Amino acid sequence: MTIQDSEIKSGTVQDAMIAMGRQARAASRIMAAVGTAEKNAALLAIAEAVDAARAAIAEANAKDLAAGRDSGLDDALLDRLELTPARIDGMIEGLQQVAALPDPVGEISELNYRPSGIQVGKMRVPLGVVGIIYESRPNVTAEAASLCLKSGNAAILRGGSEAIHSNQAIAECLRAGLAKAGLPETAVQVVATTDRAAVGALITMPEFVDVVVPRGGKGLIERISRDATVTVIKHLDGICHVYIDDDADADKALAIAVNAKTHRYGTCNTMETLLIAQSRAQALLPVIAQQMQEKGVELRGCERSCALVPAMAAAEESDWATEYLAPILAVRVVDGLDEAIEHINRWSSQHTDAIVTENYSKSRRFLREVDSSSVMINASTRFADGFEYGLGAEIGISTDKIHARGPVGLEGLTSQKYIVFGDGHIRQ
Repeated sequence: MTIQDSEIKSGTVQDAMIAMGRQARAASRIMAAVGTAEKNAALLAIAEAVDAARAAIAEANAKDLAAGRDSGLDDALLDRLELTPARIDGMIEGLQQVAALPDPVGEISELNYRPSGIQVGKMRVPLGVVGIIYESRPNVTAEAASLCLKSGNAAILRGGSEAIHSNQAIAECLRAGLAKAGLPETAVQVVATTDRAAVGALITMPEFVDVVVPRGGKGLIERISRDATVTVIKHLDGICHVYIDDDADADKALAIAVNAKTHRYGTCNTMETLLIAQSRAQALLPVIAQQMQEKGVELRGCERSCALVPAMAAAEESDWATEYLAPILAVRVVDGLDEAIEHINRWSSQHTDAIVTENYSKSRRFLREVDSSSVMINASTRFADGFEYGLGAEIGISTDKIHARGPVGLEGLTSQKYIVFGDGHIRQ
């Protein structure tokens, strides 16, 4: 079932969403019992459908891009919205990779005998119905569907209005693949209305929806976190840091810093603040600044940074707390590791932070003391991604500390229940 704008009248959005919720709940019971082979067949059939529908997907995406430009979407949002041939390839590869991943559902762990003679363990099970609310990136439609299907869940997907045509083109592929595999098409439902009331309904249906994952701007996530009566897996900001330590390799530092900022600007794992040790700043910072400026990055620095790079604008305190999602970088010279960790733990959004160093002891301290969902040694923050972590795709990034943290893949969309094996045992 899909909801079309042309079908919506006053008061019907809530009813239509409830109907979708009922169908999703019913489909979730079926999906929880579906075997690995059937789920993999559906994923591969969806991948084939996406491949066959390249032209239709590109045409739909062109409509969204044109509408986005007309409505004044900025370059970062247009970049997220665009489905290039390479990104369509990525969707297909992601579906195939998820199909190849081990199925977590039914996995039994920690099985031990108790003194009473019973065996107690844990079994991994689906969450049930997962609601995904996202903006701009239509490839999320395929990624979210693949992970929900493989983990035995049903899904209700609500993409942004700016990607309505692209999402519906991909939704057709989802339905075709599910039908070919003999699974219920209602296992993945894509909301086809741009009416925001659909979001309000989705996040307040705990009887039908078990968890909501918002992917989008801070405003969207704050609203959902505030208003939802369904459990939310989320992150608000991606204020990511790279710290270049006293013991950093200069070539590694330069490559990592430039990549972490300029590989893509509009992503949550892009570096927003560069920290550099005082002992390395005089030699390295001007070189890094030159490469950043050649790529069009505006630099905003502390007093010591500006003294080394006079073309750099003076940073304000708000710059340390800003996720730019744009070619802007905050820069601060610090005295060493202690000050770097202090800065990160104060200003980081607990998403992804990296250190560049050849000092083993310092790297271990950084891993222990930086309180973020991904902490890296000698690697670009751009690796903080489900696909790069081998999860096949990700449903989102979580900076929460309960249930799931970091990129959320298959395991993050499951839970565990206790299981007990006995043979007529009774409690004495």
